[in-house]
Amino acid sequence: MEMFTAIGLNHFLTISTMLFALGMFAVMTRKNAIVILMGVELILNAANINFLAFSKYNGGMEGVMISLFVIVLAAAEAAVALAIVINIFKTFKTVDVSSVDTMKE
Repeated sequence: MEMFTAIGLNHFLTISTMLFALGMFAVMTRKNAIVILMGVELILNAANINFLAFSKYNGGMEGVMISLFVIVLAAAEAAVALAIVINIFKTFKTVDVSSVDTMKE
């Protein structure tokens, strides 16, 4: 008797849905810019899991290619966003996005 069942597409989609929900929760409820960026990364990783899962079960390489593109996009987004957060911190002495309402200072 086999204790473990095969991992199917629904398992990947469930994990992806949970990651996406956690990312959306972080983006919508938090005021710290670093936590918001981490939420965006979770959302992008959820999309990557979807691309890879459908690529695996459809037999094509399109999902892998798109996933690699999303990884590069996420790295560029993280670099630019962290540079912006550092400049905001230097100017306003906080990373709270609700207290940063003007960029003219």
